[in-house]
Amino acid sequence: MSITQDEARKVAHLARIAVDEAELPALADKLNGILHFMEQLNEVDVEGVEPMTGVTPMRLKRRADVVTDGNMPEKILKNAPDAREGFFAVPKVVE
Repeated sequence: MSITQDEARKVAHLARIAVDEAELPALADKLNGILHFMEQLNEVDVEGVEPMTGVTPMRLKRRADVVTDGNMPEKILKNAPDAREGFFAVPKVVE
């Protein structure tokens, strides 16, 4: 499969890319290179190969899903503009 300059112009138009007429042959060559590489990938035998998200088997570190106060409520409330009885105080918004 080969991309002509007219097809490269159409692709550039569809992609909303401004390409000068002098640059169209280079764009067509680049698109042909991409298509050639895709054809090479289609030749690879992947029968029986499981899809994977990475090349090394990894598992994310997990922790217990436990609600805590962070063990530093004084430090956290120190940054609050208004704190009362160990909580953030906010203005009433519903009447």
